[in-house]
Amino acid sequence: MDETLKEEQGITDISAEIVPECCKDVDAEVGEQKSEVEELREKIVELEDKYLRANADFDNMKRRLEKEKMQAISYAHEVFARDLLPVIDALEMAILAGSNQEVDSGELLAKVKEGLELTIEQFRKAFEKHGVELVESEGGFDPNFHEAVMQLESEEKNSGEILQVFQKGYKIKERILRPAMVSIVK
Repeated sequence: MDETLKEEQGITDISAEIVPECCKDVDAEVGEQKSEVEELREKIVELEDKYLRANADFDNMKRRLEKEKMQAISYAHEVFARDLLPVIDALEMAILAGSNQEVDSGELLAKVKEGLELTIEQFRKAFEKHGVELVESEGGFDPNFHEAVMQLESEEKNSGEILQVFQKGYKIKERILRPAMVSIVK
């Protein structure tokens, strides 16, 4: 039994020497890990703050762009309307010229016709400036651009060709504003 006691005491002595050294290493490692954890927590707080700021900036930009879009939609026709003002002015001047009783009726009619032709030209220029084009109505019938309101016989043109245009059609790029109303050959 004495030997057992001596062995136990030897183990205790050895463990008393080893444990404090192990504890020192563990304490140092735990200290390093605590500082790493603290650094990571600070980094998480920093990243959360950056995320919240970026998200708020995104929401503000989204609201601003939506507001600008609505304003652009509201005032989209402003430039077009401004370009039509000279046309209205020309029509009003034609009306004033027509009320002038000192002019011969034949001369008045010629001036009114000339004024209307100039006004139509102003309309065409305003339309052209904004991408509004006349639908081509020469040649063959195209249901994408024309509306046939009548079919007639003709010896001069082939079947399916446009014979007469009753109302001109207009388009913006490839979108039809109004198809041309035409008669076609049977």
